[in-house]
Amino acid sequence: MNIEGKKIILFDGVCNLCNGAVNFIIKRDKNDVFRYASLQSEIGKQLAAERGVDTSQLDTILLIEPDEGYYHKSTAALQIAKQLSGGYPLLSVFLILPKFLRDWVYDFIAKNRYKWFGKRDNCVIPTPELKALFID
Repeated sequence: MNIEGKKIILFDGVCNLCNGAVNFIIKRDKNDVFRYASLQSEIGKQLAAERGVDTSQLDTILLIEPDEGYYHKSTAALQIAKQLSGGYPLLSVFLILPKFLRDWVYDFIAKNRYKWFGKRDNCVIPTPELKALFID
């Protein structure tokens, strides 16, 4: 798969909230900016490790930029929102808030996501139409 020039989103593949967020992003990624992989996949583990990110807790979303830079937690979520269609880029105004405050909210949701939204036993397998958007 050619991922050159694409931003890669690494997410918790068994988390219902995270899978819902990926589906939400896919529907609003009108400019075909993103590709996706779960943090549990071999490529997800490799990409995270190459950036020195510990994925053992699976409590973060990771946005990898084409220039090999990356964002995680609230900054990743807001950087993703900047690329979506509709009014979602306006959410990037929250980037002016201190990172520790944004990440405190992010961590609170991440800590409770399984309790509030549930989790799956396995990573979701994308439909054939969406398979091209996922790297493996």
